Formats: sequence, structure tokens, C-alpha cells
Amino acid sequence: MAERPWLNIVGLGEDGPDGLPPASRAALEAAEIIMGAPRHLALLPDLTAERIAWPVPFADGLPILQALRGRPVAVLASGDPFWFGAGAVIARHFAPGEWHALPAPSAFSLAAARLGWALDITACLGLHAAPLARLRPHLAPGARVLVLVRDGPAVGDLAGWLSAQGFGESTLWVMEALGGPRERLRRASAGTLDPGDIAHPVCVGLEVAGTGATIPAASGWPDAMFAHDGQITKRPVRALALSALAPRPGEHLWDIGGGSGSVSIEWLGCHPAMQATAIEADPARAARIRANADALGADRLRVVEGRAPGALDGLDPPQAVFIGGGLSEALLSDLWARLVPGTRLVAHAVTLESEALLARWHGAEGGSLLRIELAEAQPLGRKRGWRAAYPVVQWSVTR
Repeated sequence: MAERPWLNIVGLGEDGPDGLPPASRAALEAAEIIMGAPRHLALLPDLTAERIAWPVPFADGLPILQALRGRPVAVLASGDPFWFGAGAVIARHFAPGEWHALPAPSAFSLAAARLGWALDITACLGLHAAPLARLRPHLAPGARVLVLVRDGPAVGDLAGWLSAQGFGESTLWVMEALGGPRERLRRASAGTLDPGDIAHPVCVGLEVAGTGATIPAASGWPDAMFAHDGQITKRPVRALALSALAPRPGEHLWDIGGGSGSVSIEWLGCHPAMQATAIEADPARAARIRANADALGADRLRVVEGRAPGALDGLDPPQAVFIGGGLSEALLSDLWARLVPGTRLVAHAVTLESEALLARWHGAEGGSLLRIELAEAQPLGRKRGWRAAYPVVQWSVTR
């Protein structure tokens, strides 16, 4: 018979153990030691277990928990421990047979029940320690978002940030201590909210309204969304590049010659599990890539300041590579030796020399060679005419 786990991760609501199912209450009663935030520990009745307050920052509590290995321990978490909770972090540090999770209704479930919102079409974000800009991809008029925030001042920060983005007309439902005796729900607009007496824990229901810029759901975001010095893969060409890169959930992109970071940032916008590393030799441009990523909710973008191929050493292997700048024979030769079979490579060329380079590699290795010629209507005296951009040659191939 399998040995019972020594560690129980118990989801706790604001009503304390009273609302827990029998299995969760039994886990608390059987524990020799209970760890949790002081707020959670204060909800417990008199129990024989020793109580240990989980320290801040959260990572400092993991060695304490590891030192208790083998003893009956219960760790308290808010609601569902695996939905923006402590459960996933704890589970990474212990073997599957060591722990058992006993979830309670999440704050998102309780909030949806109060507001009548369908969770399957409502974005749910935990922003206790994450930047508010992670909301940026979700800001579209009529969209609904549930957000967990740290405390009352953080709600004020959220309202101010929304107003600065042009969404001050958004409606906020501020929900405090959901499911407990202190539960309170209030409604206000982002532009008029008074966060003075909001108490932790807080979930905010956000119904987006306003005239701020909305990030498209398709490839080819407007160029104006990215700060740049002219070194940017322009919107139509970027859309073709991302189509050729063919992002798949969970994949990692190397964006070589990142420029403004537009390709890698759009790549990350395709799915929350995407990863990307932008490699840029110019320090000012590398800093601009970081700023663009932070502003557009892609703060997980890694920016490496350096020149490829040397700057590629030690990076996690990619499933796709985009070369937007710095194309050379040496770079292609290095990548061909470095990349594993199945890696997708897309390279752009503008000069005759780099175009000839891609033509040679296409002849040797196959793939698709595409010449992109675009022209845009521009004023021509009192009328209009076509102004052609430099042609771009795109080579896309699977290693």
C-alpha cells in the first residue's frame, strides 16, 4: 500500500475551516505543524499543532518546509492553491508522493459567482507581485478581467494605470474578503475610484471601457505601439515573418538583431506559455526592447546585449529563430551547426549582398525564398502616388 503524503496543501477561504470539506478539516486536525500566512493562521480554531508563520519573501519558507520533511505538516493557501497560489511553487520542490492538495473555491470562482460572469471567457490574472502591464493585452472595450491584487493601495495603482492607458472609463468591482464575514463589494469607475479603505484580500472585476489603444489578436501590431529609432520590422513584413515562424504554445524564439523587439514581443503575445530571447548588440536598442516589452505586458522577454553568434552561447535552445539584423555567412554557418533538426529559421535581407547570401543558402538547404515588395500611398503634390519601400527577401526553412 502506498505511503500517505506527509504534506497537505490545504486551500482556505475567508470563512476559515468552517467552510472546508471533511478531508481538509481532517488534514488540519492531524497535522503536527501548520504553516501559513499570519492572516490564514488567525482564522484557525484552537488546534494542537505548532503554528509557523510563512515568511516574506515566499521563497524563504521553502527551506523551513524542507526541514520538516516526513512530519505531518499542513500548509495553508488561499482558495485553490494551484490557481495563482502557492501550490505550484511548493510542488516543484517536493516529489509527487510527498504532498497532497485539498483545494477550496478560488477567489476567481467566488468573484464570478458574485458578478454572474462566465469564467471560461473571462481573463483571470494574479498580480500580487507582477507588473500591472500584464493586463495590457487584455484591454479591449467590453472585455472582462478578474484580477487579484496585493492590497488597497494596489487597487488605486490599478485605477491610475488604467486611466493612463486611456481606459479610465472602465468599471471596477472591488471585492474584499470574498466568502468570509468581512466580504464587501463596491463598484466605481477607474477614473473616480477612492481606494482609501479597501482591505486585503482583494479581487477586482474589470469591465474595460475607453479609447485607449487595443492590441490586435492577429499578427502585425501597429508600429506605433513600439518605441523605435527606425530599426523595426514594419507591420506588414512582421506579420509575414510571424506567419513563417509559425508560433506554437510553449516554444522558445531567438530574435537575433532585435531592434525594437517587435517580433519577439508579438511572439510572446501569441500564448502565455511562449518564451523568447532578444539578442541586440546596441545598448540603447537593448534598453528600448526591455522598455517596449515591459509596457506591452511581455516582461518575461529575456534581452541579451551582445552580438550573435557569440551572444548565443549558454542560451536555452530555441524551436524558432528570426534574424532581423546582423545577417552574415558566419552567423548562418554557426546556427546551422548549433540548431537541432526541426528548428524553424526565418531570415530577412534588404541589401543586395545579404539577398545573395540567402539565395545561396536557399539553393543549398531548400526552404522557401520570398521577395516582399510593398508600396504605400503618399501625398504627391496635390495628389497621391505610390512610395515603394525597400524590397525584403525572406528565407524560411526548417533545419
